[in-house]
Amino acid sequence: MRLVSKFFIAFLILAYLNSCSSDDESSDIDSDSLNGKTTANFNSSITYGTMTDQDGNIYKTVTIGTQTWMAENLRTTKYNDGSAIDHVTDNEEWTDLTTGAYCNYNNTTDAVQIATYGRLYNWHAVDLNKLAPAGWHMPSAAEWTTLANYLGGNDIAGGKLKEGGVQHWKTYNEGATNETGFTALPGGARSSSTGTFVSFEERGMWWSSTYDVLNFSYSRYLYNNNDDLVQASYGSSYLTDGFSVRLIKD
Repeated sequence: MRLVSKFFIAFLILAYLNSCSSDDESSDIDSDSLNGKTTANFNSSITYGTMTDQDGNIYKTVTIGTQTWMAENLRTTKYNDGSAIDHVTDNEEWTDLTTGAYCNYNNTTDAVQIATYGRLYNWHAVDLNKLAPAGWHMPSAAEWTTLANYLGGNDIAGGKLKEGGVQHWKTYNEGATNETGFTALPGGARSSSTGTFVSFEERGMWWSSTYDVLNFSYSRYLYNNNDDLVQASYGSSYLTDGFSVRLIKD
């Protein structure tokens, strides 16, 4: 009987260890594995603040004029009420979404890439007003315009916002000085029509909270081949596009 009991106890311990191993292998990347792993080149002459999201991710923040912005792209997987944001990897499913979702560019699981470039969100996630932690919010189109105007207008603002060099921006990074410390990076996008990923290391695209009409929303673009901060033209940003997010302080 004692021998049987010993074998039974050993079996239970082995089963428990195997179940723990399986859970670890299948678990999502948590915030602890992302914090401190960004390879972004911040402006060393800037004094940055910090902000923490509902996942526990810690970000640099920077004050530009009268505004305080995130100096990194958002990477939360939770809304500010603690509920999970749907993680959608399938292309067709992404294009059909009418609810909030996020993805990683090319569905990567690489912690350094996610920590550096952030995640992509559709506008349905933005529209819930639940991406930002307390004291922060999604910037409106008008707030993006305030930023551009402070930096001298759309034609030159982009260069002052983009991370310098070509470690993350492809080939050439026209006009980039990052004098503001904003450290904009080209996280690319996910197409609303095909669900495919495009423009990584070439373009950064960020949502605003401002809804236009007919399933369109305003957004802002930065390109590797010029120093403009482009406001997307009417009708160019569908609600099922996947773009980066930068939050602004209340």
